[in-house]
Order: sequence, then structure tokens, then C-alpha cells
Amino acid sequence: MDLGIEGKVALVTGGSRGIGRAIATELVQEGAVVAVSSHSPQAVEATAAEIGARPFVFDSNDVGEAGALVAAVGDVLGPIELLIVNTGGPATGADSLGFSEAQWEAAYRSLVLSPMALVKAVVPGMRETGFGRIVNVSSSAVREVIDGLMLSNAHRAAALAAWKTLARQLAGDGITVNTVLPGRIATDRVASLYGSLQLAEENARQNVPAGRLGRPEEMAAAAAFLCSHRAAYITGVALLVDGGATRSI
Repeated sequence: MDLGIEGKVALVTGGSRGIGRAIATELVQEGAVVAVSSHSPQAVEATAAEIGARPFVFDSNDVGEAGALVAAVGDVLGPIELLIVNTGGPATGADSLGFSEAQWEAAYRSLVLSPMALVKAVVPGMRETGFGRIVNVSSSAVREVIDGLMLSNAHRAAALAAWKTLARQLAGDGITVNTVLPGRIATDRVASLYGSLQLAEENARQNVPAGRLGRPEEMAAAAAFLCSHRAAYITGVALLVDGGATRSI
């Protein structure tokens, strides 16, 4: 299937590893001109060299730098047409009341304020051309909360509501705004939650209808389709990629 994104300029944040790296790789393979960002210069430079992207340094906790990142990508590659917002998970803990105010604020900056700042920076250019694709990488926790992930549960749900609101406002401008909801994907984050990737895989065999963990490449395929011309009439959607694990309708 031709996604129609050859030559499109894409920015993938949190793109040095895991789901972000997989999405960036998929977009490169589809012919997009891809910028990847990470808070680690070494990691993002290595990833960019390996997959054929351009590296940029950006920390999602530094909301004020979102506009500078978008401007820097525009100066080097041209106006951003595909924005994939991917951020790491915040602090975890068994006691939902045990998080400090600073941890709550950091999670809010990373999962809500930073994505919104990026969107605010890219939308004017997308409106000018009448084309834009914005995808947020969230979590299945917005459908069914996950024990131990209080901060993620709360703030990713807030971001989902913001994305839905934006989708309705931007649809007439040719800009789609969608969210992908990964379940148990074979990443470092899942490995840390279960103690190891092997233990996570064993648990998935028992508790995920598909009988396994998902692969980052499977997440990437979903995100890439939402970036395509063929997905022009899909907006405001939260797409589960979880092997059937979510029970709610």
C-alpha cells in the first residue's frame, strides 16, 4: 500500500529507541524525510545514523524548547508535515498517593504541556499547506487503568481529551489528530515493569489473547498508516494496539 508520504517531513520525538525508533524507521522506509529527537545527544545521533534520519536534541520536560525544536527541524528539513509525539513513561509506584507534587508536575509537563507546545508550533505551517498529520503515542491505560501507573493513567487521559478537542477544530484544515494506544509492547519500559522482557513475555502468554507481547514494528505500522493520505478521513481516533488485551468496549 502506498501511504503517499514520500518526501513528507516528519518529526518523531522520543525517537532514539523503542516505539519511537520503530515509528521513525517505518517512516524512513516509506520515503519520508525524518527528524528524530531525544534528550540524549549520543543516543539520538546513533539512531539517526543507523536508520537514515536527522538527529535533534529535545527533552520533553523542557516545554519552552518545543518551539525551538520545531524551528530547528524546519530550518534543516523544511516545515513539519507529520508530527509523532512519543514520550517516556513517568515515575511508577504501588502507592497511588505516594507521588510528590514535583513528580505530578513533571508528568504533566512531559505528557500534556510538551505535546501541546509541539502541536501549537507545527499547526500554523500545516494550515498553510492544508495538510498535516499529528499522532500521539499514548497507552492502553487511558481505556483501562493500570495498577502502579497513577501518573501515566491520569495525564495520558488528559492528553487524549486534548487530542480529541483538537481533532474537531483542525479537521477542516486538512489536519488529522489521532492517538495510538500501545498495550504490552516489547520495550525497555515493559521490561522494567515486569522485571525483565522474558518475564513480560511469559505473562503475556497467559494474559494477552494474542498470546505474546506486541512488537514495536507493529505499533509503527499503525502510526504510519495514520500519517498517510489514505487516512485523511480518520481523526480524533484512539487506536488500541494491544493484542486484544483491553476488555472494555
